[in-house]
Amino acid sequence: MNRRDFLHCAAVLVSGASGFSSVALSQEQRDFIASRQDYVKSPVSLFSEEQREMCAIICEHIIPATDTPGAIDANVPSFVELMVSDWYTNSERSVFLAGLSSVEQRSQQHHQQSFAVLDGEDQIQILKELEASAADSVWYAPGRRSSETMNDVPFICQIKELTTFGFFTSKLGATGVLRYNPMPMRFDGAIPLEEDDSSWAFQIVG
Repeated sequence: MNRRDFLHCAAVLVSGASGFSSVALSQEQRDFIASRQDYVKSPVSLFSEEQREMCAIICEHIIPATDTPGAIDANVPSFVELMVSDWYTNSERSVFLAGLSSVEQRSQQHHQQSFAVLDGEDQIQILKELEASAADSVWYAPGRRSSETMNDVPFICQIKELTTFGFFTSKLGATGVLRYNPMPMRFDGAIPLEEDDSSWAFQIVG
């Protein structure tokens, strides 16, 4: 199974495979899903407890809960850990884990405290510093396509991409934030949106 197919399956597994619609899986993908454990009830164990807490905090800062669900509500941190564990290459995984370490190092250096115990504004400031340092990354290039490798992509970009993908393909993200219509629709690329309209969900996997 190639990496693209695995990403598809992983999203289904983390979001909950039962009851999903608008997802066409190959027989190979169905066999893969049937052979794997439920990653929501039995998550992978790549991160330490400290890393897992940091990941959850960062994901929630990227998509916070307001009057709509946030990243934690949609179980995005488990999705991120799954993807880093089972989908990333060794090099990509090393970048991600080093990124978590760098977040903690910045926290200790600037605040003499662990990232997890900082107030939200200080946590966000550290993330903004990482964002600024990654400003020249090809990840931000207009019209960028997903590359086959994330080796040269900074940690902050990795976790933003995993967070948004995991959230908007979850049931909560697709139905609680985006607009989802399970009935077949024709494509129209020029439908006007009102100021407060959300976009349409392109698929829902759980």
